[in-house]
Amino acid sequence: MYANVVVEYPVKTLDKEFTYYVPEELKSQVKVGMKVAVEFGKKDIQGFILGITDIYDGEYELKPIKSILEPDLVLSNELIELGKYIRNETLCTLISAYQSMLPSALKINKNNRNYNFYKTYIELDKTEKEIKEYVSKCRYPRQVEILNLLLQNKRMEKRVLSCSGLDTLIKKELVKEIKEQEYRINVIDKNINKVKLTEEQDNAYKTIKTSFNKNETFLLYGITGSGKTEIYLNSIEDVVNSGKQAIMLAPEISLTMQIVKRFYERFGSKVAVLHSALSDGERHDEYLKISRGEVSVVVGTRSAIFAPFNNLGIIIIDEEHSDTYKQDNMPRYNAKDVAKFRCKYYNIPLVLASATPLLDSMARAQKGVYTLVTLKQRVGNSVLPQIHLVDMEAEYKKKNFIFSDLLKEKINERLEKKEQVILFLNRRGFSTFVSCSNCGYTYKCPNCDISLTYHKSTNNLVCHYCGYNIKCDELCPNCKEKSLNYLGLGTEKLEQEIKNSFPLANVVRMDQDTTSKKGSHDKIIEDFKNEKYNLLLGTSMISKGLDFPKVTLVGVVNADTTLNIPDYRSNENTFDLLEQVSGRAGRANLLGEVVIQTFNVDNNVLKYVKESSYDNFYNTEMMFRRKLKYPPYYYLVSIRVLDKEYERALSEAKKCVSYLKENVCNETIVLGPTTAAILKFNNVYRFQIIVKYRFDEKLKETLHNLDQMYSLNDKTSIEIDFNPTRI
Repeated sequence: MYANVVVEYPVKTLDKEFTYYVPEELKSQVKVGMKVAVEFGKKDIQGFILGITDIYDGEYELKPIKSILEPDLVLSNELIELGKYIRNETLCTLISAYQSMLPSALKINKNNRNYNFYKTYIELDKTEKEIKEYVSKCRYPRQVEILNLLLQNKRMEKRVLSCSGLDTLIKKELVKEIKEQEYRINVIDKNINKVKLTEEQDNAYKTIKTSFNKNETFLLYGITGSGKTEIYLNSIEDVVNSGKQAIMLAPEISLTMQIVKRFYERFGSKVAVLHSALSDGERHDEYLKISRGEVSVVVGTRSAIFAPFNNLGIIIIDEEHSDTYKQDNMPRYNAKDVAKFRCKYYNIPLVLASATPLLDSMARAQKGVYTLVTLKQRVGNSVLPQIHLVDMEAEYKKKNFIFSDLLKEKINERLEKKEQVILFLNRRGFSTFVSCSNCGYTYKCPNCDISLTYHKSTNNLVCHYCGYNIKCDELCPNCKEKSLNYLGLGTEKLEQEIKNSFPLANVVRMDQDTTSKKGSHDKIIEDFKNEKYNLLLGTSMISKGLDFPKVTLVGVVNADTTLNIPDYRSNENTFDLLEQVSGRAGRANLLGEVVIQTFNVDNNVLKYVKESSYDNFYNTEMMFRRKLKYPPYYYLVSIRVLDKEYERALSEAKKCVSYLKENVCNETIVLGPTTAAILKFNNVYRFQIIVKYRFDEKLKETLHNLDQMYSLNDKTSIEIDFNPTRI
C-alpha cells in the first residue's frame, strides 16, 4: 500500500505529491486526508495524505510513513477538492490552501504540542457498603471527609480533593482516578422563545426556505434594523431540524460576539465558534467538536468558512460587502468564493446579506444571477434616523476644529436625556504624525514609506503596517529642540477631547488598542449595552451590526478619511461605512439622529448617505464603473513586484508588463507599472501592475507561467491577487 503525500514546505518547487509506502502496522489505520509524519531528505516533517493506492511503478526506493498525527483530524474529500480549487484560483501552493483551513493548533508544523485539555475526577472504587465499613474504622479525618463527600456526590474533581489522604485512598484502591478530555468552551442548552416575524421578514424567510435542497444564491438586501438576524436564525433552525448543518459568517469579531449570543440562546451546545479572539486551545476544541459531529452550527469570521462539516444545509454571510472576507496574504482567497464552492458541492443555498450590498453583488442580482430578497422596513416602531451634513470649513472659521456647534449641541442634549451616543472616527492613535516646528523633522518608519502614529497611553510612535515602534522623546531627535507638534486626530486624542468638552460623558473607546486583550470586545459591548457608559467612541469595528436600543445619536467626526483614498472603491467604501454607522441610531422606539462632519458637503456620495438612498448611489456609481472599465463590468488582477532594491524592482516590473502584453488577449488591458500605494513596506520596494479583463482564456495560464518564472528568483518576488478589494 502506498500513500501520496503533500508535505509542509509551502514553496512552488515542492508543490506536488510525494509517494511513501505504508508500513504493515499502519495499513488498517491510514485514510485519505490524514496528517502524517514522514521523512523528507534527512528531516522528519509533516504532510497530508491525498491519495492511497496499491500500485507504484516508479524507479526510486520509497520511504515509509513514520506515524499518524491527530487521528481525529481527517480532511474530507470535499475539503481536499476545495484545497485544489483554492490553489487553482489564487495560484498558491496546495499545502498553503490546506493550512488555511485549519486552526493554528492543528496546522502542520514542527511543534507537536498537545492541545487536548483533560480534567481528572475521583470516583469510589468499592461498593457503598465496603466504603462505609472502612469509614467506621478509619482514624484519619481527611480520608473520612473525602469518602463521605464521594458517597454524597459520586464523583468530584481531583483538584478539589487533592491531599496526601487522597493518595492513600488511591493506593488502597478505595477510590480511582478517571481522566476525561473536556472542552474549554461549554454552553448550557438554552431555548429562548422565537420572535414573531413581521410579514416582510416572513416572506423573505419563506423565499429562502424554498431553496433548501438546491444550489441558489440569495442577496438579502435589508436596511439597517430590518431584522435580518431573525431570518438567519429561523432558516438555520429548519436546516438543523432536518439533520443538516449550517455556517454563519460575520465580518468582525465584535459583531461575531453579539451574534454568537443570539445563536447560543437559540441552539445552545449545538453551536461552535471560530474566530481569532479565541485562544489556540479553544480553537482546537471547537474544531474537534465540529469534526466529531457534536455540533450543527458554526458561527465565526472568515476562516470559519472551512468548518469541517460533511452534511451542510446552508451558508449565510452577514455584511457581505465587508472586505474582511478577502484574505490579504497567501492564499488570497475570498470567503464568498469558498462558500459558493461548498454550496455547489452540497447543492444548498447561499445567503449573502447586507444593508449596503457590494455593487458587484447587486449587479448580479439585477441580472438574475442571484435571487434578490428585500427588507425595506425596520422592525417594530423604529424608523431610519434623520441625517445632518455639517460643513467643517465654516466650523473652522469659528475655531471648531473637532466638534461642530451642531454636534456639541446634540451630544449634550442626548446625555442630559440619559440616552446614549456613538462617535465614529476611522483612525486610531493619538496623533497621526509628529513633526518638529523648528526644523520640520517628521517621525517616519525606517522600514516603510509612512509616518509613525503617536499613541499617548504608551508614549510610543507606531507603524500600523509593520509594527515598528519607538518611545517618543520630548526633544526633536534632529535639532534637539523641545518643539514637537502632535498633529492629526486619532481616537485616543478624541477620547481626551470628549472628556474635556462633555462633563456628562462617560466614554469608552473601542479600537485595536483597547481590544487587544482576550474578551475585551465583549466586555466593552456589554458594558455599553448595560449603560455603564453613555458614549461609545470607535473605529470601523463599531460601524456594523451592533444593536443598542438607547443610542439615539451617531456622530461622524470626519467623513473624509475614506473619501479621498486613491482607489476605485473609495466612494463605495465611504457610502457603506457611513450608511452602516448611521444605522446604529434609533433602532428601538426612540428617534435617532446622525451628524456627519465633512469638508465636502457637496459630494454626491454624502448626499446619498443623507437621503439613505442606496439605489441612487448604485445607479450613479455604476455609470462611473462602466465608463472607466471597473468591476462589475471588468474583472481585475493586481500584480505586485517586490524587491529590496528600488531599481531592480522597477526593472522587473517593466519586464512583467512586457510579458503580459505579449501573452494576453487584445481586449485585455494591462496598466503600469506604478508604485504601490505604500511604495516601501518592511524594507521592500513594491511596484504594481493592474490587469483589466472580461473574457481571456489565456490570462490564467499566462499568470501561472509568470508566477513560476519568479518562484526560483531569490531576489525579486511577485504577488498575484485576483479580484482585489483595494488597489
